[in-house]
Amino acid sequence: MPNPKRRHSQQRSAKRRTHYKATAATLSTDSATGETHVRHRAHVSEGKLYYKGKVVAEKSPIKK
Repeated sequence: MPNPKRRHSQQRSAKRRTHYKATAATLSTDSATGETHVRHRAHVSEGKLYYKGKVVAEKSPIKK
């Protein structure tokens, strides 16, 4: 397996990493609740789990 003969300089490594950027998450508004949430993710609103504007799961009361 080939190995580098010499160490890469810091500048060379920095040039390679110039394209690594942080991007902001894409947000959308739920049609049922009107809440802003991350796209393609389920979100909780008032104890109910919503996905694509529909209730997927409800929080059941805790039995003692």
